[in-house]
Amino acid sequence: LIRLVPAFSMMLSSAPATGAVIGSRARSNCVRTVRLVVRASAKKINVQRQPSDEVLMSKGVRSWPKWSCGVSKFPWTYQESETCYILEGKVIVTPTGGEAVEIGAGELATFPAGMSCTWDVKAPISKHYNFH
Repeated sequence: LIRLVPAFSMMLSSAPATGAVIGSRARSNCVRTVRLVVRASAKKINVQRQPSDEVLMSKGVRSWPKWSCGVSKFPWTYQESETCYILEGKVIVTPTGGEAVEIGAGELATFPAGMSCTWDVKAPISKHYNFH
């Protein structure tokens, strides 16, 4: 949690989120600079390899909606957290500023809200998904 003096808080909306340098002219005509660093580790993809049937049943995965996509590459930003179970296919998801994660058939993945990434679908994919 970061608290900012009101004079600085208005400038955040137009500044880049990572390693941004934000300047403001204070009432005393002095220039003040604040360095804002956002931890990328809070934006990790969690993959559970080959979860058991009991885990899938406890989450109600088979009742979630389905989505499918052919081989393609596209940007995506998660407005909400999503958990998905890959039924078939393979995708490499690369979070902005993070490491690529390969996800394939039989794997359960959770993407955090606010994460921007690139989906690189290597083999046509079909999944159950749930936003939360």
